[in-house]
Amino acid sequence: MLSFAVIQCLTRLFIVEMGLGNEEARQMTRVRVALRVPVGRPLPDLAAFVVRCEEAGFDGVGIHDHPSSGRDAYLALALAGRATRRLRLFPATSSPSVRHPLVLASLAHSLEEIAPGRTYLTVAPGFISTRSVGKPRAPVAVMREAILDLRRLLAGEDVEFGPTSTRLRNRSATPTPVYLLAAGPRMIELAGEVADGAFLMVGLHPAAVRAALRHLEDGAGRAGRSLAGFPVVFVITLGLGSDAEVGTRWVRSWFAQGQPFLAYPSASNLRWLREAGFELEEAHDPAAIPEDRARQIADAFGLFGPPERCAERLLRAREEAGVEHVFLFPAHDLARGYEMPEAEVQAFEGVIRPRLEG
Repeated sequence: MLSFAVIQCLTRLFIVEMGLGNEEARQMTRVRVALRVPVGRPLPDLAAFVVRCEEAGFDGVGIHDHPSSGRDAYLALALAGRATRRLRLFPATSSPSVRHPLVLASLAHSLEEIAPGRTYLTVAPGFISTRSVGKPRAPVAVMREAILDLRRLLAGEDVEFGPTSTRLRNRSATPTPVYLLAAGPRMIELAGEVADGAFLMVGLHPAAVRAALRHLEDGAGRAGRSLAGFPVVFVITLGLGSDAEVGTRWVRSWFAQGQPFLAYPSASNLRWLREAGFELEEAHDPAAIPEDRARQIADAFGLFGPPERCAERLLRAREEAGVEHVFLFPAHDLARGYEMPEAEVQAFEGVIRPRLEG
C-alpha cells in the first residue's frame, strides 16, 4: 500500500503533467467537504445561507428532504442553484417510498437545468421522511428497483410502472448521477451493484472503512462492474466543542427516547463500530459506556472537539483509510435537528479548510 507522502508526490507530478489549473489542482490535493443543511429557515433565507457555505469554501451542500418540515428540499435546492456558482447541490436524502421515482427523476432533471453539472440525486431507504407518511424504510429490493428506474428515466429510456410505459419528455444530455446513501452491508453492496455513486455511513476507523469497501466491491463484482472512478462519499458526524471531551458526551447521549445517539440514523452504525473493535448492543444504555471507551468510540465514529482537532482527525482519516470526500453531518438530537450549522460554517472557513489545504 502506498504511503500518503508517495500519493501526494504522485498527485503533484500528475498535476504538472496534465497542466491543471489552480482550482482543478486544489480539488485534487485536498479532502473535499460537503455540509448537511436542514430546512430550518424560510427558503429565501436558506438560499442565502447556502451562499454563505459556498463563500466558506465547502465543495457541496446537501439539504435534507423532510416534507413534514413544511418546506420543500427541491425548491430550496433550486433557489440555492440560482444563487451559487460552483457548489455541488443534492437532496440529503430522498426516499422512493415518499417520492415516486418518476417524480424524483423529473425533479433531478429540473435541478440540472438550473445548475448544470452541479447537481446529483441522493436516495436512501428513509427515516424521518418515511415515518412522517406512515411507511417503513424501503427494503433492498425496493431500493434496487427504484435506482434502476431512476437511471433509466434520466437516460431517456422507457420505464414501466404497472400497465403504463413512461419516459421523460425532457432530459439532460448527461444523465444526473444517482447516489445511494448506504448504512448496512446489503445496501452498500447494492450501491456497488446499481448506483452511480455511494454515500457510506461507516465512520472513520480504517478497519470499518476497509470492510465497507469490500462490500461495495462485492456488489460491483456481482454486476460485473468496475469501481474505477466510482464516487464514494463518507457521511461523517461532526460534533464541535471547546474541549476534547465533546465526543465522549455525544457517545454517551440519546438521540431520542429509547434510541441511543450511536444508533442514529441507523443501528448499522454499531456494526461498523464492531469492525473497529467496539461491541455495543442495539439497545445499549449510552450512559453506561465508560468514559475512556466512549472517547475511543468517538474517534472511530466521527469528528469531535475543537475545529483544530477535527481537521487533524480528518487528515488522519485520509492517510489511514483513504477518506478523500466527506459529507459532514452536524451532531444533533431529535429536538435540534433543524438548527442551522452556523458554528460549523465558521469553523470550517476559519480553521478546518485552511488546515486541510495546508
